[in-house]
Amino acid sequence: MAISPTDPLAGPVPLTAAPKPPPPSGRGLLSEIGRHRTDYLWVAPALLVMLLVIAYPFFYTIDLSFYDTPPSSANWYFNGVNNYVQVLSDPAFWAITLNTVYWAVGSTVLAFLIGLGAALVIQREFIGRSLVRGLLMIPYVISYVAAAYVWRWLYHSDYGLISGVLYDAFIIDSPINFLDSTSMVMPSLIVANVWKEFPFAMIMLLAGLQTVPQQLLNAARVDGANAWNRFWHVTVPTLRGVIIITSILLFVGNLNSFGLVWIMTGGGPANASQIWITQVYTLAFQSLQYGRASAYSVVLFIVMLALGYFYVRALTGGGRKREARG
Repeated sequence: MAISPTDPLAGPVPLTAAPKPPPPSGRGLLSEIGRHRTDYLWVAPALLVMLLVIAYPFFYTIDLSFYDTPPSSANWYFNGVNNYVQVLSDPAFWAITLNTVYWAVGSTVLAFLIGLGAALVIQREFIGRSLVRGLLMIPYVISYVAAAYVWRWLYHSDYGLISGVLYDAFIIDSPINFLDSTSMVMPSLIVANVWKEFPFAMIMLLAGLQTVPQQLLNAARVDGANAWNRFWHVTVPTLRGVIIITSILLFVGNLNSFGLVWIMTGGGPANASQIWITQVYTLAFQSLQYGRASAYSVVLFIVMLALGYFYVRALTGGGRKREARG
């Protein structure tokens, strides 16, 4: 039998209504900016610099992509989306796109895997670990220009160190044309790029490995899990966010990697190593086709924007999940 709130045997029981949610403030973006207008004065110089350095070139490039800019004339002619049609219908665009995907995916995957292996090694305690960490960081602190010239010398068909050592060891009969062969140039560039980039992945993943709960690893070891099972079922799920963020940053960096490719090959031979970013430079500053180069840049920006969306999702996804659990 239920006891009512006014039952004399039970005494009065206060009835409380569910708390009402706070009413919406009704403040829009402009009203919030107006309310904090004094705060924005402190960041106004930085915002002005960003408008001059980022916003103006961005909108100018979009506007320029709708014009025909013949090299033989100082006049520009509005042609609508014709530059985009020419870019997307050009067979060279799709060949360069395949080169870009090959370059970016290959460099990202190899740099990530080598960086992960290096992070797992230097995470452990051993004699000389600090020295090994410092040595592994050398490729990352070297500039792209210096790295490009070093690898050009290593790959030189006549005087290169790699071909010379292999020839003296009787492994090859003739020098290898690393950068002068259409089939060898892209793998050779990827090797040089991976050597330059893997320390970044190593740093990111090493920081993530420090957050793996040691209690879970010990519990898995007690339950009889071997090293691979502990790594796959405990370490990898913990590093999921770091893995996603590191992969996206590597991929975006490779899409924008200009110096290494341009200095080592200039996009050759026969456009075998031409990627989007070098093609933009070639069209703009060698062929003087600023309109088509701007259209290329806008297409590249759209791809970057999509990758940036996934990057932001990866950064904020963990916080939303924690709030949902809370």
